Amino acid sequence: MAFAEPLTESPDLDAFFALCGEGRWQERVAELGLRAQPGSLSGRAAQQRHALELALSRLGDRRAMARLGLAERRLCALARDAVALAETLPEAGQTRLRAQILAGLTGEATLIPLFHLLRTASLLRARGFTLRFDGLAEAAPYDLLAERAGAQAEVVCETVSAEEGRPVHRGDWWALVDAINPELQTWLAAHPGRYLLKMTLPEGISGPDQLAELQRRITALLAAEKRQDAGAQAVLKLDPLMLAGAQAQDRPGGLPARLRALFGPEAHLAVTTEKDSGSVFAMAARAGRENEIAAAVCRRAGLAAERRLTGEHPGILAIFLDDLDRLDWRALRGEQLELEGGVRRFLTTPAARRVVAVSCASRFEMFGAPPPDAAPDGELRFRNPSHAAAKLPALAPAILSSV
Repeated sequence: MAFAEPLTESPDLDAFFALCGEGRWQERVAELGLRAQPGSLSGRAAQQRHALELALSRLGDRRAMARLGLAERRLCALARDAVALAETLPEAGQTRLRAQILAGLTGEATLIPLFHLLRTASLLRARGFTLRFDGLAEAAPYDLLAERAGAQAEVVCETVSAEEGRPVHRGDWWALVDAINPELQTWLAAHPGRYLLKMTLPEGISGPDQLAELQRRITALLAAEKRQDAGAQAVLKLDPLMLAGAQAQDRPGGLPARLRALFGPEAHLAVTTEKDSGSVFAMAARAGRENEIAAAVCRRAGLAAERRLTGEHPGILAIFLDDLDRLDWRALRGEQLELEGGVRRFLTTPAARRVVAVSCASRFEMFGAPPPDAAPDGELRFRNPSHAAAKLPALAPAILSSV
């Protein structure tokens, strides 16, 4: 499948919805519509996390065909691949495929893992490989068996949430901001001005109990008109907001950009305003340690190599990093080469003895964003030079590094 090819006919989404189960698909669309309502950070987060499903639901209206962009064409093509795959699988394989789809339509899960599998297969086909979907067809621990010119490789497709490497989960931060925002607006109305609440969270924070306790402490600090509250879980400090341009938050280079420049890419930020007075209350939170997203990727790679590769053939780990924004993804691939360094170190460990190569991609590659937001060639590829199969010419197109 060529991702960029234009679709001039129906994208066969009706067949894909039938594969999902039309009733379950409609239930999911209605559920996501409620969760993704505008007006809250959590709603905006739901729109981002479930962008794939929401896009497919919009494209179910054939009138949307006239304005398909590159991302929509890619998603339609992958949905079409899912339908074609189902038709080739034995009955047990079809059951496994539907179970995977159903899991992706439940709770916080998404269809990204399935579409990552389909996209990985498409990339390998474009490089001249023939494929067997052994994971679905035969319940093999790996997903794909790729073959070219007599050389074979097992391919494992893993989806890793960046939240696994964040001491402060973004979902928890957004929930906290949504919960406390009404209180902040009320407080600002009674205390006009510009304020900055800095939060240091030494061990990070997660879960409803810790969030509720942090909200209680913020509320108590404001009610008592204190400047600081220090504890083991969090250190809170309330100062006047003295940043130049603090009233220009709606302009490029305004308050959000200045806060980001001051607190760095890993900080969690929020701004609340009181319309009548023009008052501003900004919050900035940082954990006591840096994010370890690359380390989370390598941990998952190690588990996948041990548990999902049989050792009978060289193994390729195709890893999809989810829950990233543009700054995250560009930083991981940036000057410090955090992701590359982590993966290359992993390839020197005993856990990587079965691994001939690792590839990494994100939604920016899946949705067709141009560089520098997306990696060139649709993914990052890292070869294990110590694996004998890395020198096989038939496997070279899948494992040569693109960095």
